[in-house]
Amino acid sequence: MYLHGTSKINDQGHLEIGGVDATKLTQEFGTPLYVFDEALVRQRCREFVEAFQASGLKFQVAYASKAFCVMAMCRLAAEENMSLDVVSDGELYTALQAGFPADRIHFHGNNKTIEEIEMAIDAKIGCFVVDNFAELHTLNAIAGEKRQKVKVLFRVTPGVEAHTHEFISTGQTDSKFGFDLGNGSAFRALEEAKALPNVDILGVHSHIGSQIFEVDGFRMAAERVAAFAVHVRKELDLTFRVINLGGGFGIRYIEGHTPLPMATYVKAITDAIKENFGSNDYPLPEIWIEPGRSIVGDAGTTLYTIGSTKEIPGVRKYVAVDGGMSDNPRPALYDAQYEAMLANRATEQPEEVVSIAGKLCESGDMLIWDLNLPKVQTGDILAVSCTGAYNYAMASNYNRVRRPAVVFVKDGQADLVVKRETFDNVAGNDLIPERMKQASK
Repeated sequence: MYLHGTSKINDQGHLEIGGVDATKLTQEFGTPLYVFDEALVRQRCREFVEAFQASGLKFQVAYASKAFCVMAMCRLAAEENMSLDVVSDGELYTALQAGFPADRIHFHGNNKTIEEIEMAIDAKIGCFVVDNFAELHTLNAIAGEKRQKVKVLFRVTPGVEAHTHEFISTGQTDSKFGFDLGNGSAFRALEEAKALPNVDILGVHSHIGSQIFEVDGFRMAAERVAAFAVHVRKELDLTFRVINLGGGFGIRYIEGHTPLPMATYVKAITDAIKENFGSNDYPLPEIWIEPGRSIVGDAGTTLYTIGSTKEIPGVRKYVAVDGGMSDNPRPALYDAQYEAMLANRATEQPEEVVSIAGKLCESGDMLIWDLNLPKVQTGDILAVSCTGAYNYAMASNYNRVRRPAVVFVKDGQADLVVKRETFDNVAGNDLIPERMKQASK
């Protein structure tokens, strides 16, 4: 397993993260357990910010909280001078409870409810990313009722298809998100918005996909957005102040994944903006991006305890852990691949090829196929790397399992940032109708 950030093998032959022995983490907090290397998260934030500072352009780097949204992460993002991208009232509530500055929050989503819009306006967030005509007019009406004027970006689909999984590719024409540049809907949206009294048009937003390992897609998106900006300025006398080119920067999950340095992505974006806007005598806009996975993905490790095994001679050996698709649904959803090691026997050489199965009652509950490990023993601790993004965020109570705890580790200290769920958390909202209670007497 590739060791990211502060991870290393200590003198006891154990995996160590943030200066804390992984086996000690499991003894104190149990398993499954999400562990975040706080120093690496902060490093990733600073890599983006410093790369933009070098460009000389005005910018905002907004952490895409859908990747991993808990109060401690929102507080960390605020400390690192990030903005924040939220897509629901739950994410907004979490950010506000963490004390995140509301004027640096951007609200996304293709179906914002009236309640969400009202909550966000009342909180005086920094910007709405408008996704469709219905939202535009609802937003204008609610803002009018509250006697406020709200800042907006318009999400556009630039017709750029990044090299990524079909379920996480969002910049192509056939997408549930945004206004299409090619069929004229984006232009009509801006034309309608210009006549609305309660919206302040900042510019446009584009997002071409996720887990992207090249810069050509970002360059092409910048070129198409710039051409659209020039057209809008000419026809509507409207100048964009902000261009948001989204996120999607890839990370290394397994050998063969070749992400670029964060500064390389940023330089490609800023150079493309300077070239395409500068050549059209257009005032250079403020540039926003929204990294999520690339901030927290490789900083996360999930620790499991190994339980049962099943060997099918001539076929494979299954090794079961005490979690699975309830804490990591990505293999089932996207055929996502991961690397792993025995955290308590990290220096031992591989002796067998096994497949890591979860404990959930689904044949598809498999975490890793064909993994080289030392001879596995019940009670070993399996560490799966790069589980910081979309694992906790997508975790469920399937089979009524309790969602894991989350800890931040840094400089030899481990801090619990999300408590392990209890049985009361799992069943606490359940109700039995009175008629059933009476029938059982």
